Amino acid sequence: MDIGRLGAFCFFDAMTAEESAALCRRVERMGYKVLWTPEAWAREPFAHFGYLFGKTDRLIYATGIANIWFRDPITMASAARTLAEAAEGRFILGIGVSHRSLVEDLHGGKYARPFSYMSEYVLRMKQALYRAVPPKADPPLVIAALHPRMLALAAREAQGTHTYMCGPEHTAKARAVMGPNAWVCPLLTVILERDAAKARARAREHLSFYAVQPNYQRILMSQGFAQADLENGCSDHLVDTMIAWGTEEKIAERIDAHLAATPAMCAC
Repeated sequence: MDIGRLGAFCFFDAMTAEESAALCRRVERMGYKVLWTPEAWAREPFAHFGYLFGKTDRLIYATGIANIWFRDPITMASAARTLAEAAEGRFILGIGVSHRSLVEDLHGGKYARPFSYMSEYVLRMKQALYRAVPPKADPPLVIAALHPRMLALAAREAQGTHTYMCGPEHTAKARAVMGPNAWVCPLLTVILERDAAKARARAREHLSFYAVQPNYQRILMSQGFAQADLENGCSDHLVDTMIAWGTEEKIAERIDAHLAATPAMCAC
Protein backbone atom coordinates (compact mmCIF):
# COMPACT_ATOMS: atom_id res chain seq x y z
CA MET A 1 0.00 0.00 0.00
CA ASP A 2 1.40 3.36 -1.05
CA ILE A 3 0.38 5.99 1.51
CA GLY A 4 2.62 8.74 0.15
CA ARG A 5 4.59 11.25 2.18
CA LEU A 6 1.67 13.42 3.26
CA GLY A 7 -1.80 12.51 4.43
CA ALA A 8 -4.84 14.43 5.62
CA PHE A 9 -6.46 14.27 9.07
CA CYS A 10 -10.00 15.43 9.72
CA PHE A 11 -12.69 15.54 12.38
CA PHE A 12 -16.05 14.95 10.68
CA ASP A 13 -18.16 15.72 13.74
CA ALA A 14 -19.61 19.05 12.57
CA MET A 15 -20.46 17.79 9.06
CA THR A 16 -23.43 15.92 7.71
CA ALA A 17 -22.69 12.57 6.09
CA GLU A 18 -22.89 14.10 2.60
CA GLU A 19 -20.65 16.99 3.63
CA SER A 20 -18.08 14.51 4.90
CA ALA A 21 -18.22 12.68 1.56
CA ALA A 22 -17.79 15.95 -0.34
CA LEU A 23 -14.72 16.77 1.74
CA CYS A 24 -13.24 13.33 1.04
CA ARG A 25 -13.78 13.77 -2.69
CA ARG A 26 -11.99 17.11 -2.47
CA VAL A 27 -9.11 15.55 -0.53
CA GLU A 28 -8.88 12.84 -3.18
CA ARG A 29 -8.80 15.41 -6.00
CA MET A 30 -6.03 17.29 -4.20
CA GLY A 31 -3.84 14.21 -4.49
CA TYR A 32 -3.73 12.98 -0.90
CA LYS A 33 -3.66 9.20 -0.66
CA VAL A 34 -4.79 8.73 2.96
CA LEU A 35 -7.35 10.41 5.19
CA TRP A 36 -7.16 9.76 8.93
CA THR A 37 -9.98 10.37 11.41
CA PRO A 38 -10.26 9.71 15.14
CA GLU A 39 -12.84 8.03 17.34
CA ALA A 40 -14.09 9.68 20.51
CA TRP A 41 -17.68 10.80 21.10
CA ALA A 42 -19.16 11.08 17.61
CA ARG A 43 -19.51 8.81 14.56
CA GLU A 44 -18.55 5.16 14.65
CA PRO A 45 -15.59 5.14 12.23
CA PHE A 46 -16.00 1.70 10.64
CA ALA A 47 -19.61 2.35 9.66
CA HIS A 48 -18.69 5.81 8.40
CA PHE A 49 -15.82 4.46 6.32
CA GLY A 50 -18.17 1.92 4.73
CA TYR A 51 -20.26 4.87 3.55
CA LEU A 52 -17.24 6.89 2.37
CA PHE A 53 -15.76 4.04 0.35
CA GLY A 54 -18.76 4.24 -1.95
CA LYS A 55 -18.40 8.00 -2.35
CA THR A 56 -14.74 8.05 -3.42
CA ASP A 57 -12.59 6.09 -5.85
CA ARG A 58 -9.05 5.78 -4.52
CA LEU A 59 -8.74 7.44 -1.13
CA ILE A 60 -7.40 5.24 1.66
CA TYR A 61 -9.13 5.63 5.04
CA ALA A 62 -7.34 5.17 8.35
CA THR A 63 -8.58 5.17 11.93
CA GLY A 64 -6.45 7.54 13.92
CA ILE A 65 -7.28 5.92 16.24
CA ALA A 66 -9.92 3.27 16.94
CA ASN A 67 -10.20 2.85 20.70
CA ILE A 68 -9.22 -0.61 21.95
CA TRP A 69 -11.37 -0.26 25.08
CA PHE A 70 -14.55 0.22 23.04
CA ARG A 71 -14.38 -3.17 21.25
CA ASP A 72 -13.08 -6.61 22.13
CA PRO A 73 -10.22 -7.84 19.90
CA ILE A 74 -12.42 -10.17 17.82
CA THR A 75 -14.87 -7.36 17.04
CA MET A 76 -12.02 -5.02 16.09
CA ALA A 77 -10.42 -7.61 13.82
CA SER A 78 -13.75 -8.49 12.22
CA ALA A 79 -14.57 -4.86 11.48
CA ALA A 80 -11.13 -4.26 9.98
CA ARG A 81 -11.26 -7.38 7.81
CA THR A 82 -14.77 -6.56 6.64
CA LEU A 83 -13.60 -3.16 5.33
CA ALA A 84 -10.39 -4.60 3.89
CA GLU A 85 -12.37 -7.17 1.91
CA ALA A 86 -15.02 -4.69 0.77
CA ALA A 87 -12.52 -2.04 -0.37
CA GLU A 88 -9.29 -3.80 -1.19
CA GLY A 89 -6.17 -1.81 -0.34
CA ARG A 90 -8.07 1.21 0.97
CA PHE A 91 -8.18 0.71 4.74
CA ILE A 92 -5.61 1.11 7.53
CA LEU A 93 -6.43 0.02 11.07
CA GLY A 94 -4.95 2.47 13.56
CA ILE A 95 -5.54 1.54 17.20
CA GLY A 96 -4.61 3.13 20.51
CA VAL A 97 -5.21 3.17 24.25
CA SER A 98 -6.88 6.61 24.17
CA HIS A 99 -7.46 8.38 27.51
CA ARG A 100 -8.91 7.52 30.89
CA SER A 101 -11.42 10.38 30.63
CA LEU A 102 -12.97 8.90 27.49
CA VAL A 103 -12.89 5.29 28.61
CA GLU A 104 -14.10 5.69 32.19
CA ASP A 105 -15.92 9.02 32.44
CA LEU A 106 -17.64 8.93 29.04
CA HIS A 107 -18.10 5.21 28.39
CA GLY A 108 -18.12 3.81 31.91
CA GLY A 109 -15.34 1.33 31.18
CA LYS A 110 -12.19 0.50 33.08
CA TYR A 111 -8.82 1.95 32.06
CA ALA A 112 -6.00 -0.08 33.59
CA ARG A 113 -2.51 -1.24 32.61
CA PRO A 114 -2.78 0.27 29.10
CA PHE A 115 0.53 -1.07 27.79
CA SER A 116 -0.13 -4.61 28.99
CA TYR A 117 -3.67 -4.45 27.70
CA MET A 118 -2.49 -3.30 24.27
CA SER A 119 0.13 -6.06 24.14
CA GLU A 120 -2.47 -8.72 24.92
CA TYR A 121 -5.05 -7.10 22.66
CA VAL A 122 -2.87 -7.15 19.55
CA LEU A 123 -2.06 -10.83 20.05
CA ARG A 124 -5.72 -11.75 20.51
CA MET A 125 -6.73 -9.64 17.53
CA LYS A 126 -4.24 -11.40 15.26
CA GLN A 127 -5.51 -14.78 16.45
CA ALA A 128 -9.19 -13.83 16.12
CA LEU A 129 -11.50 -16.30 14.41
CA TYR A 130 -12.99 -14.96 11.15
CA ARG A 131 -15.15 -17.27 9.05
CA ALA A 132 -16.41 -14.83 6.43
CA VAL A 133 -14.75 -14.52 3.01
CA PRO A 134 -11.39 -13.05 4.01
CA PRO A 135 -9.71 -10.04 2.43
CA LYS A 136 -6.84 -10.79 0.09
CA ALA A 137 -4.61 -9.35 2.83
CA ASP A 138 -5.27 -8.14 6.35
CA PRO A 139 -5.27 -4.35 6.55
CA PRO A 140 -2.05 -2.71 7.77
CA LEU A 141 -1.98 -2.23 11.53
CA VAL A 142 -0.72 1.03 13.03
CA ILE A 143 -0.38 1.52 16.79
CA ALA A 144 -0.54 4.94 18.41
CA ALA A 145 2.67 5.18 20.43
CA LEU A 146 4.33 8.00 22.33
CA HIS A 147 6.73 6.38 24.79
CA PRO A 148 9.54 3.84 24.27
CA ARG A 149 7.73 0.64 25.32
CA MET A 150 4.70 1.28 23.11
CA LEU A 151 6.96 2.30 20.22
CA ALA A 152 8.88 -0.95 20.62
CA LEU A 153 5.59 -2.88 20.58
CA ALA A 154 4.57 -1.10 17.38
CA ALA A 155 7.94 -1.95 15.83
CA ARG A 156 7.43 -5.65 16.65
CA GLU A 157 3.76 -6.07 15.89
CA ALA A 158 2.61 -3.39 13.45
CA GLN A 159 3.25 -1.77 10.09
CA GLY A 160 3.81 1.58 11.76
CA THR A 161 3.03 4.09 14.46
CA HIS A 162 0.81 7.16 14.69
CA THR A 163 1.85 10.00 17.02
CA TYR A 164 0.46 13.34 18.17
CA MET A 165 1.67 16.26 20.31
CA CYS A 166 5.21 15.37 19.32
CA GLY A 167 7.88 17.53 17.72
CA PRO A 168 10.36 16.56 15.00
CA GLU A 169 12.86 15.34 17.61
CA HIS A 170 10.35 12.75 18.80
CA THR A 171 9.61 11.81 15.19
CA ALA A 172 13.31 11.12 14.68
CA LYS A 173 13.37 8.94 17.83
CA ALA A 174 10.31 7.07 16.62
CA ARG A 175 12.00 6.39 13.29
CA ALA A 176 15.06 5.02 15.09
CA VAL A 177 12.88 2.61 17.07
CA MET A 178 10.61 1.61 14.18
CA GLY A 179 13.39 0.96 11.70
CA PRO A 180 13.75 2.12 8.09
CA ASN A 181 10.74 0.43 6.50
CA ALA A 182 7.89 0.97 8.95
CA TRP A 183 5.44 3.86 8.71
CA VAL A 184 6.01 6.75 11.10
CA CYS A 185 2.89 8.91 10.89
CA PRO A 186 3.04 12.04 13.08
CA LEU A 187 -0.02 14.27 13.20
CA LEU A 188 0.60 18.01 13.00
CA THR A 189 -2.33 20.38 13.56
CA VAL A 190 -2.19 23.42 11.26
CA ILE A 191 -4.04 26.74 11.31
CA LEU A 192 -3.79 28.95 8.23
CA GLU A 193 -3.90 32.26 10.11
CA ARG A 194 -1.29 35.01 10.16
CA ASP A 195 -2.70 36.95 13.10
CA ALA A 196 -1.00 35.61 16.25
CA ALA A 197 -3.87 36.41 18.60
CA LYS A 198 -6.46 34.72 16.38
CA ALA A 199 -4.25 31.73 15.66
CA ARG A 200 -3.40 31.14 19.31
CA ALA A 201 -7.05 31.50 20.33
CA ARG A 202 -8.02 28.80 17.82
CA ALA A 203 -5.10 26.66 18.93
CA ARG A 204 -6.08 26.91 22.60
CA GLU A 205 -9.63 25.93 21.75
CA HIS A 206 -8.29 22.82 20.05
CA LEU A 207 -5.84 22.06 22.87
CA SER A 208 -8.45 22.46 25.61
CA PHE A 209 -9.10 18.71 25.53
CA TYR A 210 -5.66 17.36 24.67
CA ALA A 211 -3.52 19.41 27.05
CA VAL A 212 -5.36 18.13 30.12
CA GLN A 213 -5.01 14.43 29.26
CA PRO A 214 -2.30 12.70 31.34
CA ASN A 215 -0.94 10.76 28.35
CA TYR A 216 -0.25 13.96 26.44
CA GLN A 217 0.95 15.84 29.48
CA ARG A 218 3.61 13.19 30.02
CA ILE A 219 4.83 13.29 26.43
CA LEU A 220 4.92 17.10 26.49
CA MET A 221 6.92 17.11 29.72
CA SER A 222 9.33 14.59 28.22
CA GLN A 223 9.93 17.06 25.37
CA GLY A 224 11.02 19.81 27.75
CA PHE A 225 7.81 21.62 28.65
CA ALA A 226 7.12 22.54 32.28
CA GLN A 227 3.92 22.24 34.26
CA ALA A 228 3.43 25.99 33.89
CA ASP A 229 3.26 25.54 30.10
CA LEU A 230 0.18 23.35 30.54
CA GLU A 231 -1.75 25.76 32.76
CA ASN A 232 -4.15 28.60 31.94
CA GLY A 233 -4.86 27.40 28.41
CA CYS A 234 -1.22 26.55 27.66
CA SER A 235 1.69 28.94 27.23
CA ASP A 236 2.42 30.71 23.98
CA HIS A 237 5.59 28.63 23.79
CA LEU A 238 3.67 25.34 23.90
CA VAL A 239 1.00 26.58 21.49
CA ASP A 240 3.55 27.84 18.98
CA THR A 241 5.61 24.65 19.21
CA MET A 242 2.79 22.11 18.94
CA ILE A 243 0.46 23.90 16.51
CA ALA A 244 1.69 25.07 13.10
CA TRP A 245 0.10 28.42 12.31
CA GLY A 246 0.91 31.31 10.01
CA THR A 247 1.41 31.53 6.26
CA GLU A 248 1.42 28.57 3.91
CA GLU A 249 5.20 28.87 3.76
CA LYS A 250 5.57 28.78 7.55
CA ILE A 251 3.27 25.78 7.83
CA ALA A 252 5.18 23.99 5.05
CA GLU A 253 8.41 24.53 6.99
CA ARG A 254 6.88 22.86 10.05
CA ILE A 255 5.73 19.88 7.99
CA ASP A 256 9.12 19.62 6.29
CA ALA A 257 10.80 19.43 9.71
CA HIS A 258 8.90 16.20 10.45
CA LEU A 259 9.61 14.81 7.01
CA ALA A 260 13.30 15.54 7.43
CA ALA A 261 13.23 13.74 10.79
CA THR A 262 12.02 10.52 9.19
CA PRO A 263 13.69 10.15 5.79
CA ALA A 264 12.21 6.72 5.16
CA MET A 265 8.51 5.95 4.66
CA CYS A 266 6.26 8.46 6.38
CA ALA A 267 2.89 10.15 6.36
CA CYS A 268 1.95 13.35 8.18
